[in-house]
Amino acid sequence: MSGTIPRETGNGQAYRGRNSTADRALDILLLFDEERLAVSANQVAEHLGVARSTAYRYLQSLTANGFLEENDGGSGFRLGPRVLDLARLARKGVGLSDLARPLMRELARAVGQPVLLTRRAGESVVCLEREEATHTLRLSYERGQVLPVHAGAAALTLLAWADHAEVERLLARPLPRFTDATVTDPDELRGRLADIRAEGYTVARGELDPDVLGIGAPVRREDGAVVAAVSIAALSHRVSDERVPEYVAAVCAAATELSARVVRMGL
Repeated sequence: MSGTIPRETGNGQAYRGRNSTADRALDILLLFDEERLAVSANQVAEHLGVARSTAYRYLQSLTANGFLEENDGGSGFRLGPRVLDLARLARKGVGLSDLARPLMRELARAVGQPVLLTRRAGESVVCLEREEATHTLRLSYERGQVLPVHAGAAALTLLAWADHAEVERLLARPLPRFTDATVTDPDELRGRLADIRAEGYTVARGELDPDVLGIGAPVRREDGAVVAAVSIAALSHRVSDERVPEYVAAVCAAATELSARVVRMGL
């Protein structure tokens, strides 16, 4: 087939016309997988269709640059520290928003409501991402929007797991009221945050916007610290009390899956 390059050949014909040094180095690295954690010069020579001495020269070049290491006793070559460095950089380059967007789209389709990804920023909350759904709400929850720290499902989810001293500092100042349902009394808010921690999620009706139901759940890194919140925002009259547990389960499942991805990526 025109343009198709076989992975393995017996004579190296498929490699002619390629950028031999770079392409063959990549082909050697791509030999590694879960079942093959080390390769020999003979395996590389057969794979590339070159002489063993040529294959060994490629292996030595990759070793000199840290991409491979030679096993003790010369029994083969394994992946080296430079590959680990690149993997770490790749994980670092994938941000929280990149990990969250596919899950947010799935959640928005499942519940038919907008989905938000938020995180703390000092004494405020910032909306990192918003995923639209079938019902578009005219709210201030836009990407980059700064939100109050003590009102709404997303904010309360983040505040519930914040450092105790930080929470006390925030509660020591006057808390603005946005609706009749906004909790501004410090003692009442402390009790609310304790309930959220016990339940593992937040349900808020009309605390930031009078006609909006919010449901939020925490996103955690490996040490358990909360790094963000996944939440939905729905018009209250469209979600009956009977349907709230269904939405809670969906939001919590999305937050749990995002937490698992955060842990895997080391964010």
